[in-house]
Amino acid sequence: MSRSLPEKLTAPDIDLLSPMLNQEGDSWTADYQGLTLKTALQPIYSISHKRVVGYEALVRPFDNDNAAVLPIHLFQLPTSSAENLLLDRLCRYLHIRNYTRFHDQLNWLFLNVSPQVVTSGTHADSFFGQLLKKTGLPPHRIVIEIVEQSTDDADKLRETVAYYKKLGCLTAIDDFGAGHSNFERIWNLSPDIVKLDRKLLTRATEDDKARHILNGIVSLLHQSGCLVLLEGVETREQALMAIDAGVDFVQGFYFRKPSILLEEISTRAADLDVLLNEYKSQSLVTRDPTHQLIRYFSEDFREAVSKLNKGVEMQQACLRLLEHPAVSRCYLVDDKGVQIEDTLVSEAMAGSLDPRFRPLESTTSADWYRQQYLRQAIAQPEFLQVTTPYLCITGAYMCVTLSLGYYYQGELRVLCCDLLANSINNVRQQD
Repeated sequence: MSRSLPEKLTAPDIDLLSPMLNQEGDSWTADYQGLTLKTALQPIYSISHKRVVGYEALVRPFDNDNAAVLPIHLFQLPTSSAENLLLDRLCRYLHIRNYTRFHDQLNWLFLNVSPQVVTSGTHADSFFGQLLKKTGLPPHRIVIEIVEQSTDDADKLRETVAYYKKLGCLTAIDDFGAGHSNFERIWNLSPDIVKLDRKLLTRATEDDKARHILNGIVSLLHQSGCLVLLEGVETREQALMAIDAGVDFVQGFYFRKPSILLEEISTRAADLDVLLNEYKSQSLVTRDPTHQLIRYFSEDFREAVSKLNKGVEMQQACLRLLEHPAVSRCYLVDDKGVQIEDTLVSEAMAGSLDPRFRPLESTTSADWYRQQYLRQAIAQPEFLQVTTPYLCITGAYMCVTLSLGYYYQGELRVLCCDLLANSINNVRQQD
């Protein structure tokens, strides 16, 4: 664009932008500072529905020789807030023009909005309402994505998000988990969808602790009333991680790369059935220890309970359990959740206790009623219970707890046994 724009261009409206768009067959392109802008779409899939539910619109610039230009270079061209505003609106105009002619007339269109544009000016983005009216695209088919980053005007951001919601659009926070993202922003803006930054997935691929954190973040976002989309899924392993984490939607090169050939974009995700079946098989073997651990330890547990009922001391009654290399400790709890005597620590565990957590080692009279495994054992006596891996407070390590409720002289008691989470694979192999 050769002519300059005034610094306080508050509304580059549709009449100004329309001449910058060109129709080429069923598609539209846009002219900007000697570049030709095209729309690329990348499908977004619902894991549960096993199909496409939306597409993210991305701009792809080309020079006069039809050679691709990196998008980052395009967004470096504006030299003022006015030009930045114009480019943002031009891209949205282009994407909506193309999407109104797209073969899929059901699913969402995800549109990025520049944070600088969101918080600039003194009025909400009334341009967008006019654009939807002109193109006829229903607002409920639009998801407005706002990059999660620091802003100097939180009130303006909240006002603008409220504007899009009032229009009838959905809103999404993008790149959550990177930079300035935090749950306070989620609570203040109440987005419909949260897109997790791909770095969370990369870390989870490399580190089991990060994987547990990813699962926890997804759970917290669901409790906050948000649907969760994990982007940047590039491998089969990452796709299975996304399924395990409980995210609602996935997006990434593993499923489909962005394409400017809009008429060729498939709405099918043929391998989701295969992925889900693989996850179910893995879940039985590796992610859900219930079946194997209960079967493996059931006899030892019932032997220990039988001895306790005969008055045998705790140390002797639990000897076989404590000799197993995966077992870290055993303890006894009453029907109120209060520990009856101090914890028995296995010899293997005693030699590797971390002195930094010594204040947490003694658990005499500790109250464990808040723990789900205890409440389950109290509610279902005689049935051996088992947890998924969690952080053990007595040593700050990941463990799995087995618990069995039984009656001793008419009173309900619960025998508990902690296993080192990183050792349960060996247990399964022995089984």
